[in-house]
Amino acid sequence: MDSNAPVTDFITRYFRHFNAAALVDAAKGYQDQLDQGAKMLVSLAGAMSTAELGRIFAEMIRQDKVHIISCTGANLEEDIMNLVAHSHYRRVPEYRDLTPKDEWALLEKGLNRVTDTCIPEEEAFRRLQEHIFKIWKDAEAAGERYFPHEFMYKLLLSGVLEPHYEIDLKDSWMYAAAEKNLPLVCPGWEDSTMGNIFASYVVKGELKASTMKSGIEYMTYLADWYTDNSDKGIGFFQIGGGIAGDFPICVVPMLYQDLERTETPFWSYFCQISDSTTSYGSYSGAVPNEKITWGKLGIDTPKFIVESDATIVAPLIFAYLLNM
Repeated sequence: MDSNAPVTDFITRYFRHFNAAALVDAAKGYQDQLDQGAKMLVSLAGAMSTAELGRIFAEMIRQDKVHIISCTGANLEEDIMNLVAHSHYRRVPEYRDLTPKDEWALLEKGLNRVTDTCIPEEEAFRRLQEHIFKIWKDAEAAGERYFPHEFMYKLLLSGVLEPHYEIDLKDSWMYAAAEKNLPLVCPGWEDSTMGNIFASYVVKGELKASTMKSGIEYMTYLADWYTDNSDKGIGFFQIGGGIAGDFPICVVPMLYQDLERTETPFWSYFCQISDSTTSYGSYSGAVPNEKITWGKLGIDTPKFIVESDATIVAPLIFAYLLNM
């Protein structure tokens, strides 16, 4: 094997059949899109930030192999939480054996569990809260409104978190995205810790809900971005299921069905990594061909599905694309 790219060479040589072959095909298809000048949307569902995908995803961003991101509110904030509180995280490798009493004990210690990893509430959530609240409040006082990710970019670029950094900045995908001011949509942001905190300030009368731009505004933002960037195609690389994938993929039928912009092209590539059980009628479990009937993918769109754990598959595909 070529010692300069051992991971890429290993995958190419030994991943020959079934899900392994699908992984290689999907990676090659992604590279083909980039070679043709197409742009790529990557959607992040699940707890990919807490799984520390940023260690490799940040480099994908730096090397311009990702052009827009769709992610859940949890992924938006948990990458930053890991940045400032990593040493306080607790790994629980025996998580499958925990009893309800064990889980309650973790709660009493302020440890919120995500599979085998516990996020420390005080060091992670509260450490961010005082700083992000000031940014929210300052924007409101100035009569300004921003998207959730724009507020997070401001937080990272302001420098106020620097004394708290506990990992190398190069391993934070949110910092890499903030540096590039990378386009991002975060549908359903309200369903996140920071979203809940923002809502609590609205209930207390300390912030106005209108200071935060809405999901509808995210969709119109995405519609404009898609229209402006689709001349050479836009691919869709979906990690997991849920709203992070379902929301952005719908921009295409919205553009040409509801806005009647019939010249709108379909997504030029589609790959989903998921261990969701394949099921017609299920958004996350539907096979790619079903998306043709919804006006999202075309007959000739390259389509791939890798039925496996995204924490294993995504880093391997990214390593292939980075020629590692």
